[in-house]
Amino acid sequence: MSIASGSSRSVTRRSLLQAGIGTLAAAGAAVAENKPPAPAAGEGLLPQGNLCGAKIGRVLLGGNLISGYMHSRDLKYVNALFKAYATEAKILETLRVAESHGINTVFETGAQFVQRYNREFGGKMQFIPHIQVDTKQSETELNDHIAKQADSGAVALYVWGVAADKLLQAGEIDRLARAVELAKVTGLPVGVGAHSLLVPMACEKHGIPCDFYVKTLHRDNYPSATPKELRKEFIWLAGGEGWYDNMWCINPEETVGFMASVKKPWIAFKVLAAGAIHPRDGFAHAFQSGADFIAVGMMDFQIAENCRLAGRCIAEAKSRPRPWCA
Repeated sequence: MSIASGSSRSVTRRSLLQAGIGTLAAAGAAVAENKPPAPAAGEGLLPQGNLCGAKIGRVLLGGNLISGYMHSRDLKYVNALFKAYATEAKILETLRVAESHGINTVFETGAQFVQRYNREFGGKMQFIPHIQVDTKQSETELNDHIAKQADSGAVALYVWGVAADKLLQAGEIDRLARAVELAKVTGLPVGVGAHSLLVPMACEKHGIPCDFYVKTLHRDNYPSATPKELRKEFIWLAGGEGWYDNMWCINPEETVGFMASVKKPWIAFKVLAAGAIHPRDGFAHAFQSGADFIAVGMMDFQIAENCRLAGRCIAEAKSRPRPWCA
């Protein structure tokens, strides 16, 4: 049986199959070359900063891509859809695309993929993992955990924001300080993460010797933002009326004001309020407000445009009120 074409030739099922196999083979050969797509002519690469000795692109690739967790407000299908898309091959491809545009660091989760990418594809991707601290850990357990994270190929470490929030909420500021002290023994830069502004405020007040901060920042005027009268400290831990999982900075003006007084590097995260804010607005707000770096979860097809936008926002923020600290 044949299928009539617009010419005198006929296309058989066998020829279609052979053509399909040829296309797949060509695609496989292109991937095997391990050549990431280059930015368009004249674009240049993402600018870098110096994070306590580590050269870091000012946009870091968020670990959501690898952990498989996506904030989705009340959309229940998003996580399953994302996990179906983000196969191992797609994750490695995304790392190639990211590095080709100047993103040279993965943030928070994904050591095994960073190592595999660098080993198999000759990449030079860096990694900043989090430190999990809780009130039930022994110091030996915490020490072992820190050593494991440091041995993952890390260029810096930071206390996970959820952990720091919970420690402060529980009045365990001394345990937070001890975690930072133990992590600094590795010789790596050590940061403290937080969703609550109270965390960096407490660190500065008590002289906790961290090298940088990882703090949420985003505007609060998008439609699904928690109304101001319903906001309360640590609402992201307990939930509550009017809260969706895209409200991670309940007091952006106060955050910007306080961080202006801090001379340590600042990695801002959740700058898009988990997808509620367009990158052109979220990136501009973060860099203009004083962030030295931003950590953003991205899929492969978002990277090129996001890097273009970030480069433009960085250039426009040269005269911002808070000096660049990295």
